[in-house]
Amino acid sequence: MPAFADVYERIKMATNCRTQMELAAVLDIRQSSISDAKRRNTIPGDWFMKLFERFGLNPDWLKQGAGPMYLRTDKGYVPTEKLEGLAEDPAHYGDPQSRSVICPVYAMTCPYSDSKPRPEFVPAGRLAVPGSLHREGLMVFQMHGDNMIPLLPQNAHFGVDSADQDMISGKMYALFAPHEGVIVRKLFLDGEQEAYLLRSESAQYPETRLTPQQFKKRLLGRVIWIMQEL
Repeated sequence: MPAFADVYERIKMATNCRTQMELAAVLDIRQSSISDAKRRNTIPGDWFMKLFERFGLNPDWLKQGAGPMYLRTDKGYVPTEKLEGLAEDPAHYGDPQSRSVICPVYAMTCPYSDSKPRPEFVPAGRLAVPGSLHREGLMVFQMHGDNMIPLLPQNAHFGVDSADQDMISGKMYALFAPHEGVIVRKLFLDGEQEAYLLRSESAQYPETRLTPQQFKKRLLGRVIWIMQEL
């Protein structure tokens, strides 16, 4: 049997479970069963069957990290629930558009000061994000305020790539602002090319001028997608 640690990490990655309690709920087992498996350094065989039935996960990939993560057939894989008569539509589980990742949604309001370390973000909920929109360093927020209407309406969810620290005029960025927390603005280089201008979509909000050093210090990342209800 494969070593527990490697398989366990692949299971957590594929199911987006961060704790033993979350994984126990997914596998419909007691949390103590996971502790027992870890102590024995083996993965029970029924775990692979449950993960295949619920998510279409390839047992060989879980065991060895080889081959496709999801199994697909010519007709597609049709996972069924425990209750008879209930079934999902066929889906190719290797397609990022057919999978989702559960991400925490953070509150934009947080105490920020240029002279203090960056504050910790507080989760305010969770959101299922399509796999094609997920990436390393993604942070999800829910918009508060109307300064970016109509591009980013109030209560819309938006994703921030915290790894994208490039400054490009015309792009939309999330950054920290004293006394407010996280704000969203469009970035433009001023006429003298010595400072950056931060602009809202609404003309009633004044633009903010920051030096490149100030902008870099406050930058959280680039806004890469918006999810909203019409």
